[in-house]
Amino acid sequence: MTILVTGATGGVGRLVVERLVQDDQKVRALTRDPSKAAFPASVEVVAGDLDRPETLAGALRGVDRMYLFPVAKTARDVVGLAEEAGVRRVVVLSSGAVTGGFDTDFHLPVEQAVEASGMDWTHVRPGEFMLNKLWLWGPSIRAERVVRDPNPDAAWCPVHERDIADVAAVALLDDGHAGAAYDLNGPEFISYRDQVRTISAALGEEVGFEVVTPEEARESYRKQGGFAAENADFLLGFTDYSGGDADPADAKDIDLSAYGPLPTSEAVTGRPARTFAEWAREHADGFR
Repeated sequence: MTILVTGATGGVGRLVVERLVQDDQKVRALTRDPSKAAFPASVEVVAGDLDRPETLAGALRGVDRMYLFPVAKTARDVVGLAEEAGVRRVVVLSSGAVTGGFDTDFHLPVEQAVEASGMDWTHVRPGEFMLNKLWLWGPSIRAERVVRDPNPDAAWCPVHERDIADVAAVALLDDGHAGAAYDLNGPEFISYRDQVRTISAALGEEVGFEVVTPEEARESYRKQGGFAAENADFLLGFTDYSGGDADPADAKDIDLSAYGPLPTSEAVTGRPARTFAEWAREHADGFR
């Protein structure tokens, strides 16, 4: 049995590969640039681009199961090629925003394309990634030992990327998950200020929290570039999930902890979901 992992060098995809290799599975890793992929020798690395379905024929040949990174604009073509190639099971990296009805443009079309196929499917719907904080806060922590944000008391239950990968691997390997959509969150609500304190403890150094205006935070993220610049408007409340205009002040009126305990990976893996403190210790070097 060959399992194709698309988005194989991404924050979750690389961990799906790692997890499958640990289970002695035959893994084929799809990436745009195989020369930059660093996987064990047992992993077959192939070139391909989900934005260009015509590049996927070789990657799909002989594949039985697939982990699908979401690309909405080509989803139907990619899913059609997979089904034609004989893929029988697909696990989609989706988003908890689909469950909440906020995501209609990005992940939902991928889910719909897979559901319309004849393949068995499972959707993995994580909420906020803990990993986002490395991409957002890493530069200022490394340079100045400070985080600047307008909402120190905003709290959510971010999820460890390894918990996402573990659920995806279980759905790929084990029976009984066809037709399921798994919402994934961390095991605790934790405010931004407490997240910074937790990172500080993992570093063994003080990291300050400077409260700034949404406009100041947006300007800082835009200068930072990369993930922070691309997502600044949404993360700071200037736009909604679909890119429409929004007011950052509205975010202050939302008490997300009022939702109560949210689903975690434990329901699928049988192991407690990883905490933010565990994640911070694992990623401390990324903040140094």
